[in-house]
Amino acid sequence: MLQSICFSSFAIKSAISAMHSTDWLPSINVDASDPYHMGWQIGQRFKGLIKSRMSKDPFLYSQLLPYAATHDGQQLVDALSASNKNLYPRYWSELQGIADGSYTSLLEVLLLNFRKEIMPFITCRTKNEVYDAEECSDVAICSSLAALGHNEDANVSVQDHIFLVHASLSSEASFTAFTLAGELPSCAFGFNSYGVGFTLNAVPPLPDEVVAGGIGRNFVSRDLLESTCLEVALQCVQLKNLAVGHSYNIFDICSRKIVNVETASRGRFSVKEIGATPFFHANMYRHLDISQVQDESSLHRHARAADLPKFTKDEILSLLGDTEDELYPIYMQGPVLHTLCTIWVDVDARKLTIYSGRPSSIERERSALVFDLTAQ
Repeated sequence: MLQSICFSSFAIKSAISAMHSTDWLPSINVDASDPYHMGWQIGQRFKGLIKSRMSKDPFLYSQLLPYAATHDGQQLVDALSASNKNLYPRYWSELQGIADGSYTSLLEVLLLNFRKEIMPFITCRTKNEVYDAEECSDVAICSSLAALGHNEDANVSVQDHIFLVHASLSSEASFTAFTLAGELPSCAFGFNSYGVGFTLNAVPPLPDEVVAGGIGRNFVSRDLLESTCLEVALQCVQLKNLAVGHSYNIFDICSRKIVNVETASRGRFSVKEIGATPFFHANMYRHLDISQVQDESSLHRHARAADLPKFTKDEILSLLGDTEDELYPIYMQGPVLHTLCTIWVDVDARKLTIYSGRPSSIERERSALVFDLTAQ
């Protein structure tokens, strides 16, 4: 009963506010009922961005492809392919469509999507300390204000290689996903017509926390886009056979709830429901007891966030735009990592806003894309 009420009351209006330009964030409308064709359409529409991103990626040609050509690498890619194809055959077809539509090899597309599950093995094999760093910061609160703010950060090579996918799941259901070129929707953030949405935080694993050939995070977050309610979303992320863990910030318009879920390999997870105390999450585990990388950037961002107020929209967006710590700022502007955009989810106002520039700027609303989550 909850599912049907949520659906009828919170259908997503996929149209972006007409007063704002979308030049910096192109989009595509697709039908997800045919997974291969959906992927092929995405590949065709954004083949230039996909090829450009691959050519600029700092790890694809220097580490991932050479490793995939080794005996150990081939075995790992084959194991990842088998387990994820078996559990998610529809999403596997989407990946095949993306590769065919963009005229790129399936292997290259797979390596982009499995990079988090493969890089720890390359690091161990070469004893190279360089890791595929990826940062994100979130602030959530659920009291008189129910809201979630998120910085989407990535390697600078990803900048200008992003787009939105608006997908129809049936005659009524749909989702919208912020997508990185060459990857499944979405390894970043998304929301659907059931009133469920999410943002993500990477949690870089120690080598002994990685399970070779397990379920990949990109496939889990693609599945999360089709969650019909919070309970289903929790089931999507609490898998026993994950390759590595992740942090999920999930909001449910229907139940007026926001939760943070931290997962790890071997079936470990922890769920924290957000309340009146503002909750900040960077790229380290907060409440799941696990051995983890002591990430300097996360430690600095947590320390800075602890010093700043975060009870109102202006305070939270000011925090997400903070650059006070020059070495490890919350809002990143290079040279290695860059904040691609910031999002603001107001659960009670039923709106999701994407800011292309620094969210603490007084000019932020001029470049904002606003999605209305109210009934059509």
